[in-house]
Amino acid sequence: MSPTSGKSEAGGFSSLGLIDQLAAAVTALGYEEPTPVQRETIPLMLAKRDVLGQAATGTGKTAAFALPMLQRLVGDDAAAKKQTGGLVLVPTRELAMQVSEAIHKYAKGLGVTVLPVYGGAPISQQIRTLERGAGIVVATPGRALDHIKRGTLKLGNLRMLVLDEADEMLDMGFAEDLDAILEATPKTRQTALFSATMPARILSIAQRHLNNPARVIVAREKTAAGKMPRVRQIAYIVPRSHKPAALDRVLDMENPTSAIVFCRTRLEVETLVETLNAHGRRAQALHGGMEQRQRDRVMQMFRGGKADLLIATDVAARGLDIEHLSHVFNYDVPPAAEAYVHRIGRTGRAGREGTAITLAEPREHRQLRSIESFTKQKIDILTVPTVAELRTRRLDVTKASIRELILAGDLDDVRVVVDTLAQEFDIVAIASAAVKLAHRAEAGDEAERDIPTVVAHERPAPRGFRPEREERGPAREERGPARETRTPQRFSKGAVVGPASPREKRRDRPAPTEAVAMLFVGAGREAGIRPGDLVGAITGEAGINSGELGAIQIADRFSLVEVPESRAEEIIAALRATTIRGRKVPVRRDRDTSR
Repeated sequence: MSPTSGKSEAGGFSSLGLIDQLAAAVTALGYEEPTPVQRETIPLMLAKRDVLGQAATGTGKTAAFALPMLQRLVGDDAAAKKQTGGLVLVPTRELAMQVSEAIHKYAKGLGVTVLPVYGGAPISQQIRTLERGAGIVVATPGRALDHIKRGTLKLGNLRMLVLDEADEMLDMGFAEDLDAILEATPKTRQTALFSATMPARILSIAQRHLNNPARVIVAREKTAAGKMPRVRQIAYIVPRSHKPAALDRVLDMENPTSAIVFCRTRLEVETLVETLNAHGRRAQALHGGMEQRQRDRVMQMFRGGKADLLIATDVAARGLDIEHLSHVFNYDVPPAAEAYVHRIGRTGRAGREGTAITLAEPREHRQLRSIESFTKQKIDILTVPTVAELRTRRLDVTKASIRELILAGDLDDVRVVVDTLAQEFDIVAIASAAVKLAHRAEAGDEAERDIPTVVAHERPAPRGFRPEREERGPAREERGPARETRTPQRFSKGAVVGPASPREKRRDRPAPTEAVAMLFVGAGREAGIRPGDLVGAITGEAGINSGELGAIQIADRFSLVEVPESRAEEIIAALRATTIRGRKVPVRRDRDTSR
């Protein structure tokens, strides 16, 4: 919905079939005309049709399902309104809070209680609130299923079920939870499923759980000319092994006041945080493997200025509302142009200027061109700053610091040192030595090497090529803190390509690849887990050949293992039934892996 700038009337929403109370509530919030997804969806849902909607974030779909849901419940008596008649499932805590707040505003004066339910919050408090009664529950799948099993979320009176951001919920590993929740709801319910994309697995859910749904497809509304956020867009072409150093150097040159760095996986997030903090930066991690209290603490530090950099996965950063963000960094080129637009839209808000910087590998040059074509905006391709440019920039920072100190005065305590040295040396030599000391203290005096300049090529990647698996990089000291990685082996059908023979290296294209699944194992270095422990457990319990396993990556508190997709569920079941180094560990599909 778009806020009105002039006189508002309820006619736009009333014409969709909404009752006067709801149309007036929407108008009172400052909205006038329905968006395309609202115009198409609201009449269908008021007619009690199931809906399968393809709509991106920002198209107004929350009102599209919330207003019909409220209209179905508004006629209930007081007792019925205390029973859960509407359930909305969303992928993250942040989105649960946002959707709940929006519905609460629409429901003003209607007597319908709206309750957000999500993991990371005290379940006892949620149980007490559910016992008092909630007409609409907005929940994450895991916590919703927990309450259903406890009997504290009763769905016998459910009229309408909405799955919002369904593709994100599947990407986060909630497929089984969604099936279990849908099976626990009355067959007479009305169901709406919204997703930004419509892959086969979404259509499969719709086929199993929706009743002859009406299809609604709405593209993101184009922003009027001159209204795009003022975002300076830059890309550096960098070999993967030099990305940590390149990011560090670009951060020095840009000197952001606050920034988000987007990574593909949680392991990459943790490694990058360790590397940046080792270089004196104030970075904090945000990924799907963190508990809610950890996430809240990180966001409090970031908003309070105690951290300058937020290193995050897309899933973990979804729904975050952060003001005054000066920079967005893409540590990898996003997998889709829409994801790029969503990321960079976090900066350059409210008329401010922002900067979006992408570190692209040579083979990703075509993806940058595709993004330019999609956004109709230019991305400037620059070379990574040289050591000489970096030193000049650092000297400028030191000069600015000295100037501020001189203007502030209060130098009497050190003036005696200068007076004493002036009896022995030229005053310019003394000042130069002082500047050099200040510069060393500010920037360090370590030896640095130039990062290779890369000429981007536009040859398309071979079929079956997995970008995140190419080039593991050079020695460990160039990649930051240690992490254990088992060299990828070749799957029987060529899924993950490891070191190739000279003859194989001469091939122009690798063989078509088998699908790969990434498994999350809830134990890592702190539990004494080594690659051999995981290989032994998988081969011994699941009967799989070690040659079929891909990369094994071990972090402090978890590990990631690549396995053939066709054997993934079998391996998960086998590992859950056994112990690794004498302990039971949680095993599931990884939720932060880019797909």
